[in-house]
Amino acid sequence: MKNFKFTIKGHVYDVDILEIENNIAKVEVNGTVYEVEIHKQVKETKTPTIVRQNLPPSKEHKTLITSQITKINAPLPGNIMQIFVKEGDNVEKEDKLLMMEAMKMENTILAEKSGIIKSINVISGDSVLQGDTLLEIE
Repeated sequence: MKNFKFTIKGHVYDVDILEIENNIAKVEVNGTVYEVEIHKQVKETKTPTIVRQNLPPSKEHKTLITSQITKINAPLPGNIMQIFVKEGDNVEKEDKLLMMEAMKMENTILAEKSGIIKSINVISGDSVLQGDTLLEIE
């Protein structure tokens, strides 16, 4: 976090502040770690800490294949802007399925294979997380 050099009664101390949580600071003084209680309230950052669930690694970021059904998953968290297909539609590989906004960019999700749209799990305006199933093709 931060590094300081203190001189107390002629002795030099190298101090690293490792972490601050509530009113307890972990500091390293000349190589020894101490937990120090802080009496003055520390200003907390305005940026929230994001805790994300760990997703299992997949072969491809968009597709999870089980038997003959291909699940098209969200590659990133975002918002569904437009859906170009409906349940029962025949699609060819590389056809446009839907448009989503992620990280302030429009992303077109394409069909991974030819087939029939089995189910659509989102509607325009939905917010999705990475890995959410958007639709299924069989």
